[in-house]
Amino acid sequence: MSESDENPTPDSETPDVLGASDGSETGADGDAAEAPNPLELLTAERDKLKDQLLRTMADFDNFRKRARRDAEDALRRGREDSLRDLLPIIDNLERAVEASRGAKDVDAVISGVEMVLRSFDDVAARMGAARIVAKGERFDPSLHDAIQQVESAEHPPGTVLTEVVAGYRLGERLLRPAMVVVSKAPAPAPAPADDADEPAETE
Repeated sequence: MSESDENPTPDSETPDVLGASDGSETGADGDAAEAPNPLELLTAERDKLKDQLLRTMADFDNFRKRARRDAEDALRRGREDSLRDLLPIIDNLERAVEASRGAKDVDAVISGVEMVLRSFDDVAARMGAARIVAKGERFDPSLHDAIQQVESAEHPPGTVLTEVVAGYRLGERLLRPAMVVVSKAPAPAPAPADDADEPAETE
């Protein structure tokens, strides 16, 4: 056996050791390069949330504008429909005024005006409005507005005697209270004078 076989040269092992060392160091450097930076992650997350917030705010602003525009359009259409229903009543009133000029038959004029009032009641009913019944009813401050009190022995106190201006409701809501005259108890009669208190007449 030769000396070269018994004692291997150190140079034969050196490449393996150096190669292993180089591989481990390269791997460590690679891991260090790929590790994310926490500050960069937080910054990216912040930017993402900020962008989502801005988009949400823009969407909400557009929704608010669209809702306001839709509400205004609905209000305008409601007014247009109401006025369109009232125009025939105005036309009939104008005809009644023209017919009453120089008319000799008063009853015919009254009949024409009553017909116009009935047409208004029909239109109001289609809209869900109803006239408040007042005359002869018990005074109700939630429906009636008393403008005067009149003594009455024929009616209990608080009875509506006269309806000055009609009141109306729209569904369950009060559009306008009825202006009414309400009864009150008569004032007590003055007590008769006591003769005993009068001074005696002198002869």
